[in-house]
Amino acid sequence: MENSKHFVIDFDSTFTRVEALDVLGEISLKNHKNKSGALKKVKDITDLGMEGKLSFRESLEQRIETLQANKSHLPELVDKLSAQVSKSFIRNKEFIRKYSGNIYIVSNGFKDFIVPIVEPYGIDESRVFANEFEYDADGNIIGFNPDNLLSQNNGKPRQIEALNLEGEIYVLGDGYTDYEIKKAGIAHKFYAFTENVRREKVLENADHEAPTLDEFLYVNNMERALSYPKNRINVLLLENIHEHGIQKLKEEGYNVEVHPAGMDEDELIEAIKDVSILGIRSKTQVTQKVLESAKRLHAIGAFCIGTNQIDLETAQEKGIAVFNAPFSNTRSVVELVIGELIMLIRNLPDKIKSMHEGVWDKSAKNSFEIRNKTLGIVGYGNIGAQLSVLAESMGMKVCFYDREEKLALGNATQCSSLAELLGMSDVVSLHVDGRPENKEIIGDKEFSLMKDGVIFMNLSRGHVVDIAALKKHILSGKIIGASVDVFPEEPKSNQEEFISELRGLPNTILTPHIGGSTKEAQKNIADFVPGKIIDYINTGSTNNSVNFPNIVLPKLKDAHRFIHIHHNEPGILAKINHTLAENNLNIVGQYLKTNEKIGYVITDINKDYEQEVIKSLKDIKGTIRFRVLY
Repeated sequence: MENSKHFVIDFDSTFTRVEALDVLGEISLKNHKNKSGALKKVKDITDLGMEGKLSFRESLEQRIETLQANKSHLPELVDKLSAQVSKSFIRNKEFIRKYSGNIYIVSNGFKDFIVPIVEPYGIDESRVFANEFEYDADGNIIGFNPDNLLSQNNGKPRQIEALNLEGEIYVLGDGYTDYEIKKAGIAHKFYAFTENVRREKVLENADHEAPTLDEFLYVNNMERALSYPKNRINVLLLENIHEHGIQKLKEEGYNVEVHPAGMDEDELIEAIKDVSILGIRSKTQVTQKVLESAKRLHAIGAFCIGTNQIDLETAQEKGIAVFNAPFSNTRSVVELVIGELIMLIRNLPDKIKSMHEGVWDKSAKNSFEIRNKTLGIVGYGNIGAQLSVLAESMGMKVCFYDREEKLALGNATQCSSLAELLGMSDVVSLHVDGRPENKEIIGDKEFSLMKDGVIFMNLSRGHVVDIAALKKHILSGKIIGASVDVFPEEPKSNQEEFISELRGLPNTILTPHIGGSTKEAQKNIADFVPGKIIDYINTGSTNNSVNFPNIVLPKLKDAHRFIHIHHNEPGILAKINHTLAENNLNIVGQYLKTNEKIGYVITDINKDYEQEVIKSLKDIKGTIRFRVLY
């Protein structure tokens, strides 16, 4: 860094996440008879001063008078503030230490508590410019040094001017008094720091918004903990993703946009031009055309079990990792199957409908117990297997068919063919995935193989059943009860009409794709999927990705990390290592995994590198995508 650049940094709500005097109030007013009212008064005065609506000196005088603080309160205040240093400052502690000679803490707060907080970051007391408390004989804080420039209105510009700094001055702060340095013509640029508080009036006057210290360092092309600020990572979440997931991504520092419904192909192409992370559920189709237009997309989160709505092959070819939630809503789907199974076998949908029409039909016609009935499960994955256990515990006999050999749970038996299962089951429940070869695996021929009076349930994928054939066999009486939660064509939002030839059929339960729509399941999904995406963006870990080789990586420490995604061709790893060796870069850790299409290699190096190295690694033939993590 050039010595001619100077960095003026505010303390309250910038270096720390809080206003120190507000925290002091929590300590000093602990036993005050109107603690909440006094604390609110302190905060209101602070905000008025920060927004420039109250002169600074008036703000300071009124707050000190209200606080009723004592020197004995300061050690506790320092302890609390030490735990409240802004996250991006903690993350970039090494930068602050390295360039402390170019950094000045200029604050309207007080040196009495600021110095102990910034000293561990390498900032000497001589570079801290702030107010000083005045005490009486009993240690009560009774005022401040009125001769200190920072106790006066326009104190910050006057203080910086008094330092006679030569070169460019950059100011980072959250309040109007920080902007005054630029307004006075002393600072080259003013960056509004919004990691902790966002003041619109301050933003209006800023040259640039800095949601984190990472952004400030990135814009000024300086060393930083993160190669790319998280606030520049745009996230688009569609289809009413659970609020927990939204908050988790926002708390990580990403720029998150939320859209309540799905999008068609053209809408999505337009929407994701500058998006790095896309979150969807089941309605939005992420096609080849969409993926080929998504130049900045790094990852897709399917906030559901299935991923058949995403062109996984094209995503892989483009170096876009896809994550889903294979286990998070299993219990919710199984409980709905059990509930609907009991309703159908008791003929309750028709009886409930009749009651609402005023018809009292008390009879046992078409009404049975589930005990001793045979449940045939097509697809013995996570949901099918758990359904097997619950159904057996309720007295049902369970058989299942799966294309792969599976370990039967309990007393369940695996059938050798789909036809065998269909011929012996009183209830058939589908739990298959959305792969193309599963399209209409149940059609007219399969329905004909079923027992007369069978119960049929599909809570898996819409395209796995021939809907016209299902309707035919319901109307013929072959199927005496049906439950369908998924459909070949589904509305993109709750405002669109649901159209299906299954509407109005006897003893038929139609639900709007809600197998996994419970509060518990949606919260679990909203925790799991963002967690995997964040790990991928932060460390390169691909654990649980459905289209990338799975690698679980250790946290990066004292090294730079290069992530190289390439076509699975011979010799690429050798070329990567040759490039590093040519540039005298030592490898401290390397992780490689491939699948039939791509190779995924992560390399950690322990020293700085020239940008030419990055260009050389990107230029290796077969490279799909390359990125750097610090």
